[in-house]
Amino acid sequence: MVHIHFTLLDQMQAVKTEPLGQNCAVLFLLHFRRMAPQRLGQHFLSDADWREQIARAIGVSPHSTLRLPSVDSGPAQDESYCWIEVGAGHGEMTEHLASTGAAVYAIELDALLITRLQRLAKKFPNLTVVPGDVLETDLAALAASRRIRLCGNLPYYITSPILHHFFTFADQIDEIHIVIQEQVALRLTAKPQTKQYGYLSVATQLYSRPEFVLRIPRNAFSPPPEVGSALVTLRLPGDRAKLALRDEAAFLEFVKSCFSQKRKTLVNNLRSLASPDDVRGILAGQNLRPDARAEQLTVAQFAALYASLSAAS
Repeated sequence: MVHIHFTLLDQMQAVKTEPLGQNCAVLFLLHFRRMAPQRLGQHFLSDADWREQIARAIGVSPHSTLRLPSVDSGPAQDESYCWIEVGAGHGEMTEHLASTGAAVYAIELDALLITRLQRLAKKFPNLTVVPGDVLETDLAALAASRRIRLCGNLPYYITSPILHHFFTFADQIDEIHIVIQEQVALRLTAKPQTKQYGYLSVATQLYSRPEFVLRIPRNAFSPPPEVGSALVTLRLPGDRAKLALRDEAAFLEFVKSCFSQKRKTLVNNLRSLASPDDVRGILAGQNLRPDARAEQLTVAQFAALYASLSAAS
């Protein structure tokens, strides 16, 4: 006789046991799991202890040292702000957010995960499931007139496009809490004259004040990612509040040009925009060496260099 045992789990996977011996019945153990498509790059935060640590760090746990009024007073609705969660997954962090009583919009692309989140929404009337791609979602329209707090376990391969999408709504966002690849987290928070400092550092610090909060081990996720992860908090506004930039998109394109070949000097990287002599003169006016490189400049120095070159052209 052949015995077949079916176990319904959370992700789609089949495991077949080896025969137990010549005289033993063959046993097949099939584990059926609904797995989110790997093309989405999802690694779910499956460890409850780490979820609690993150919840405490971002102020949505009753045990947080950073306590929000709605956490302290129970599930009463707070209409002044809302949470927007990106890549809500199985709802690993969604329940923590919804328990604060604030409105929560959980954005998820995967249809199977959306079904599970909709079941969770029956428990929390302040939770709205938003099917779709965050890159095509109007966050301001979702929040209406409320301030925005963003939270997400971001797919590592599209972290930069998602951040740039967030920054287009910077005037309405107060905080961004994201779990991302550790190396990217180090780039977001890097200071000038360090190895990690680059275009993404400048773009992030233009819009926010980033903080590296927690390193998260690979085994906190299912499936485990191949790289380390970290929680980063971005508090808005960033340096842009002190700068008079008329065209932020054009400024960021300029910063990209400055970093186009990181080992080369600004004089070389900006040849397509200005003559070497003009660039050297502007650098001298900012008390910068003629052989200065992009990784040596602060956001404010980039803004001053951009303004001077724009005026000269």
